Amino acid sequence: MSENLTDFSVPLFPLGTVLYPGGLLPLQIFEVRYLDMIGKCHRSGSPFGVVTLTKGSEVRRPDAGQPGRDGFAEETFHPVGTLATITDFSSPQPGLMVIRCKGTQRFRISGSDRHRHGQWFASAVPLAEDLAIEVPDDLRDASTALSKLINTLHARELDPDQMPLLAPYLLQDCGWVANRWCELLPMPLDQKHRMMTLDSPVLRLELVCDMLRQKGILK
Repeated sequence: MSENLTDFSVPLFPLGTVLYPGGLLPLQIFEVRYLDMIGKCHRSGSPFGVVTLTKGSEVRRPDAGQPGRDGFAEETFHPVGTLATITDFSSPQPGLMVIRCKGTQRFRISGSDRHRHGQWFASAVPLAEDLAIEVPDDLRDASTALSKLINTLHARELDPDQMPLLAPYLLQDCGWVANRWCELLPMPLDQKHRMMTLDSPVLRLELVCDMLRQKGILK
């Protein structure tokens, strides 16, 4: 898809989080609209699009004051999101799905439509993947600190399902290191989303280094 930057159709999952390429997203799904969507994606092996909410909540709620067209509160979301591929799937009981997903490619929505039962579909254009750029010397401390964190987590002998980062660990790659720190660092949701949309992985990592210094993680 990265070589063919043409429109494609994708079901959307608006969430109060930001998914980065290479990132891990665990979800428990119980809403009918998403049970149907995730079931279809799992059976077909196709991705869905994760977009960050700017208004509304992850679970549909009635809005008695200003009802939408179907009596539910309005949902709006950022136009740039990330495709998610299901890597683990289970349905421990009827009406519940537990999945783990990996973020793949960013996309920009060119048009979207909400169907009657509240499920969103979009026409979208894939965004170019980050260039593979080796971490420069002046930003290498961020990679070293992330490596130490990963080693600490492994030393605790965590269950693989509890690890917040997916292998392989590309500690020499600017985009990968920047994305993982953006997932781990506490920051406002809008800022986290802006970092994800930056085209330059080097700039993203430079900004991450500034945050790590502000928090005393780097000197």
